Amino acid sequence: MSTESTETQETTPIQDGSARKLRKERVGIVTSDKMNKSITVTVERRVMHPKYGKFVKLSSKFMAHDDKDDAHVGDTVRIAETRPMSKLKRWRLVEVIERAK
Repeated sequence: MSTESTETQETTPIQDGSARKLRKERVGIVTSDKMNKSITVTVERRVMHPKYGKFVKLSSKFMAHDDKDDAHVGDTVRIAETRPMSKLKRWRLVEVIERAK
């Protein structure tokens, strides 16, 4: 089964000398920015169907924290995993990759 993923698996040093994996990152398109300091990001991925072998597009929606209200609908953004901010927000906006036209 083949999947495309934008996760990073590098390590960062911590003060006591041990290392931990970086948090997951995703790239997606903003589908809603109507909330204060929050956005909804849709992330698409392609997965091979186990029986037929055809690639199928699957999408997931994530609520992300946008502290500066920087992203708008249609923007391509990078989000990263973070501590729980609310009931549904577990991601934060890292950067706006491309602005909507």
